[in-house]
Amino acid sequence: MLLAEPRGFCAGVEMAIKALVWMVRIFDPPVYCYHEIVHNRLVVDRFRALGVVFVDDVTTVPPGAPLMLSAHGTAPDVVEAARAEGRFVVNAVCPLVTKVHHEAKVRAQKGYTVLYVGHAGHDEAAGTLAVAPESMRLVEHEEDLGAALEDVPDPTKVALLAQTTLALHDWEGIMDEARDRYPDLWTATRGDLCFATTNRQAALRVVASRADAVVVIGSANSSNTVALAKVARDAGCPRVVRVDGPAELDCAMLGDARTVGVTAGASAPEDVVAAVVDALAPTRGVERVFITDEDEYFPPPRELRDLLPALDALAAFTTGGAPGDARAASPLTDDRAADASRALADLAGS
Repeated sequence: MLLAEPRGFCAGVEMAIKALVWMVRIFDPPVYCYHEIVHNRLVVDRFRALGVVFVDDVTTVPPGAPLMLSAHGTAPDVVEAARAEGRFVVNAVCPLVTKVHHEAKVRAQKGYTVLYVGHAGHDEAAGTLAVAPESMRLVEHEEDLGAALEDVPDPTKVALLAQTTLALHDWEGIMDEARDRYPDLWTATRGDLCFATTNRQAALRVVASRADAVVVIGSANSSNTVALAKVARDAGCPRVVRVDGPAELDCAMLGDARTVGVTAGASAPEDVVAAVVDALAPTRGVERVFITDEDEYFPPPRELRDLLPALDALAAFTTGGAPGDARAASPLTDDRAADASRALADLAGS
């Protein structure tokens, strides 16, 4: 077995899942979440079992209730509506998505026509397009460029942004054609690309070039998971199977493969990866195919960090101790060292 590294949870997903775990610990049920916290069926089902209610309309959340906004980013008007009526809102948007929102807003204010490469209907795309709807035009495929570039007010002010779950090679054809039409095209720097998506795809290309079959772990509605399956096929792997977890795995689908590669989308928990590896039961061991370390860390959302002093004081009052002692015992205090997969598994088992 060839096991891709990196794989699974990215820094943004780690942050969002830990934040929702903390909310479940802190607040009495139900805790609400606008849209799926991440696009992974098993993760969402675990939170549902813990009393989290996922909604598609924030106005249905009772006044004063705790409400999380998902990692994919949320339209500005939805954020405003969520914060009305005294709800305690935690915005778990990935900082990389926030950066794209900021760039879209800035370019629009400067009079740019902003081409946004993404998937229609995806939560991240919907939230980003709502930042500057009058200036932004969605492009899913190269053939969409013609319609998107009709009636551009100023050909010297055209910008290109992309959904963070797309790697550069997923949209460089669109970028190249747009630049051919508009030599002054503004694009984000390479530092704005989602490192997790790029790293996982790079590791999988190496794995897929050596494997007779590849198993991609993640849900069908996960953009980056679907992209991983495409990467494996494009790399020439003859059999590519996507599963949510071991329950969906049928080794017969792998045919007579002697070498099997395994990777996981950015919202797939590591304990699920381990369960799939166990189900595959490699007879000749596991080789880890390492590409790079990921040491990025995104701290808990500001709303949770701001809540911590009040929780410390409350804990100290109820136990007769000092706020500093309560802070030392708080799960948020050592958030960097905490593992989201483990935190969710422990909470579900408690």
